[in-house]
Amino acid sequence: MAARPFTHDPSATAAFAALRDSQPVVARDERLRVVVIGGGTGAPVSIRTLLSMGLETSAVVAMADDGGSTGILREEADVTPPGDVRKCIAAMAANPNDPLTKAFKYRFSFARNHTLGNLMLSALEDAAGSFPEAISICERLLDARGHVYPSTLDRVTLVARTRDGRSIEGQAVACHSRTALECVGLRSAHEVVPYQPALDAIRDADLIVLGPGSLFTSIIPNLLVPGVVDAIRASKGSTLFVCSLADMQGETWGLAAREHVEALMDHGMRGLLDYVLVHTPVTLRPDSPATGVFTAVTGADSEHASTADLDDLVLSGRIRPVRICYQDVKAIQAQGPVVIARDLVDPIHPTWHDPASLRDAFAGVLKLCRSRRR
Repeated sequence: MAARPFTHDPSATAAFAALRDSQPVVARDERLRVVVIGGGTGAPVSIRTLLSMGLETSAVVAMADDGGSTGILREEADVTPPGDVRKCIAAMAANPNDPLTKAFKYRFSFARNHTLGNLMLSALEDAAGSFPEAISICERLLDARGHVYPSTLDRVTLVARTRDGRSIEGQAVACHSRTALECVGLRSAHEVVPYQPALDAIRDADLIVLGPGSLFTSIIPNLLVPGVVDAIRASKGSTLFVCSLADMQGETWGLAAREHVEALMDHGMRGLLDYVLVHTPVTLRPDSPATGVFTAVTGADSEHASTADLDDLVLSGRIRPVRICYQDVKAIQAQGPVVIARDLVDPIHPTWHDPASLRDAFAGVLKLCRSRRR
């Protein structure tokens, strides 16, 4: 059977559509502003959930992407990386079933796997004269319910050091590292300048949500842009880190939830995290073993500490849950954040957050935020 000419990235659109009929958790006259910091396929999960709750939602997106369609456009057309921005705009579309919204996400297998949204953003950047104007036009076309801001408009390259001491250059290479990353940085031909509206959105937010998503290649690159961490510190809002459910790429292979949190702190967030949301299928107790396991785990081996001996085909089919145990919860909370442990897995797609469970967890965080203000 011939490959379909049009495909699109997998998403939980149908599952999130069910939330649109749910009662918003805030009154219409209560204006709560939330900003999601991230990129990739993770940020849209938080965006869709927060919008279903009636919250004023925006996104700040990393600009270090250099893989796939985005990498081709970035290298050959010298444009600002459009991929993660495109995903967030699509997540904010008022009607996911609108033909234009669907087409915006189409991927063309016969044209180097480009997406229409990437091509539109790149063409509009040239035609309109700026990437922010290109974003604005696409937001209007899709009737987006929020705004997407690049963290910087400068050309940046992600550089990384692995936990076995190797140096890696490039976001696409780093995310598929054979061993977990230890730290990342941004390289640019000149001093990186933040995009001011992104900083304004962060400072004005009542809640700042980091993730879910690739820790070192989607979330942390935003924090490396000068001014972003300072804007988080200046905000009167609370901060929430949504930890990933599982490792499917090498960058965090084998890292426990505690190590995810420590990596964030080591990249500027120490003293700035208020809440950490983690997945566990069982209630954590002092005598309980490390958990995080969920059904339908594919090829997982809890003793496998590295992907060094796995080829790309085998690696792409592996899923490893992010571990959490009672002792790690205590260690995280000793550093300041409140840990919220919930069963968050979608029973059909075990690497995706269940929309209803995530929505309930966000609602709980909002209640905690209100009680703190009192």
